[in-house]
Amino acid sequence: MGSLRQCSRSACQRPAVATLTYVYGDSTAVLGPLATYAEPHTYDLCSVHAERLTVPRGWEVVRLTLPDAVPEHNSDDLLALADAVREAAAEPAPDQPTPGQRGSRPPME
Repeated sequence: MGSLRQCSRSACQRPAVATLTYVYGDSTAVLGPLATYAEPHTYDLCSVHAERLTVPRGWEVVRLTLPDAVPEHNSDDLLALADAVREAAAEPAPDQPTPGQRGSRPPME
């Protein structure tokens, strides 16, 4: 199974392999491996567009090593995440009352 995210460039259908982030205060563009999560104000790029990246005059580009292939997704990762969510939902937090328990005082008789 390939990347679930596509290149951010218009009309490009290729899978994303890199994430581009701009650091405006430093006039720097950082191009690195595909981020784990899609974040606002970042751009996912395919290998073709990552290779052709240009920046405005006076800006610097920091290019981190990119993988040679599209990262593979492992179904075990998704199953582990689902198990963790189920486990967290099944256990009430220690500082919060369990359902039906309104406070620390015993019910009035």
